[in-house]
Amino acid sequence: MSFTYDDEIRRIVIDNGSGNIRAGFAGDDAPQVILQNVVRHRRHDSSQSDTSQSDYFVGNKLFKDRDTSLNCSYPMEHGIVTNWNDMEKIWHHIFVSELRVAPEEHPILLTEALLNPLGNREKMTQILFEHFHVPAMYVSAQTILSFYSLGRTCGVVVESGDGVTQIMPINEGYRITNAVSRLDLGGRDLTNWLVRLLAERGYSFATAAEREIVRDIKEKHTYVAFDFEQELATAKHSKKIKQSYHLPDGQEITIDNERFQCPEALFQPRMIGQQELGIVELLYNAIMKCDVDIRSDFYRSILLSGGNTMFPGFADRMQKEMKAKVPSSERVRVVASPEREYSAWIGGSILASLSTFQAMWICKKDYDEYGPSIVHRKCL
Repeated sequence: MSFTYDDEIRRIVIDNGSGNIRAGFAGDDAPQVILQNVVRHRRHDSSQSDTSQSDYFVGNKLFKDRDTSLNCSYPMEHGIVTNWNDMEKIWHHIFVSELRVAPEEHPILLTEALLNPLGNREKMTQILFEHFHVPAMYVSAQTILSFYSLGRTCGVVVESGDGVTQIMPINEGYRITNAVSRLDLGGRDLTNWLVRLLAERGYSFATAAEREIVRDIKEKHTYVAFDFEQELATAKHSKKIKQSYHLPDGQEITIDNERFQCPEALFQPRMIGQQELGIVELLYNAIMKCDVDIRSDFYRSILLSGGNTMFPGFADRMQKEMKAKVPSSERVRVVASPEREYSAWIGGSILASLSTFQAMWICKKDYDEYGPSIVHRKCL
């Protein structure tokens, strides 16, 4: 059953990432809201009588005051929701406080990671219909939406965000399912790795608020080395790599090799104890699982997406290592769009705006008739 909508009722797009949630209205060029996917709960003891303070805080605000009476909760781990109560709190905050809408009046397009467990897909469907009473909803993979954002007909999407790294070849608009790859390594793992590296030099970042400082260091000062071993050798004899970072308390710390050792874990997961293939090997293997006749098309259309691909040097390193793996006659092209950090949301904005898409929505009557499992039939 299709969903009949009024052109004046705007569709909402939510890119539900492990680290950040991006939300806004279909048809817009960029998300209206970018919010950390985190909730801090206030600790209570028997001596506390002040009930005027909020019991929890959502998103970016909570780390500014470094309130030690708050416990930190991340509702998603490696692209999968693990705390539905807190996930609901964040969605409620987005609807009511950020977008200032009544969710029961707006269709919702929600993103998901590849290989999202079936039970999780059903749970998000149930919450949207039964808790938020939305009139219609749809769920789509972040990699597919990133592909749509670039207007391509063929390409292999390499998406690496805070929780997960995903690779999906798409040809003539159809995903090649047997070539899909997923690596449970993302930006949060890199932040934790940087915490360990800095600890080896005597810098301690133990609390959630302090780890946010490390995340800030990662985002502002780290980069991907073009040649990791050469960069290590250079660092031994040069001070150019060293940079200073001023902590909120005024203390200054120096970061050195950590600047390029941190994101290197994406290319060498063994550095952080994961016995997995690196991102380039995963990409190459994914392409090799495709028909030989279309591999050249994928070599020429490697599409980057997600916050980790924003590291300076990431695209150049991937280009170099892929060229070393493929026949010399093949052309390799890595496409790094300036908007790639938000490409999944942009793709969702485009998709939800198409007149041809309106028949794809799961409407309330569909849900009432088939229950949460309808998501598997309509959102492939």
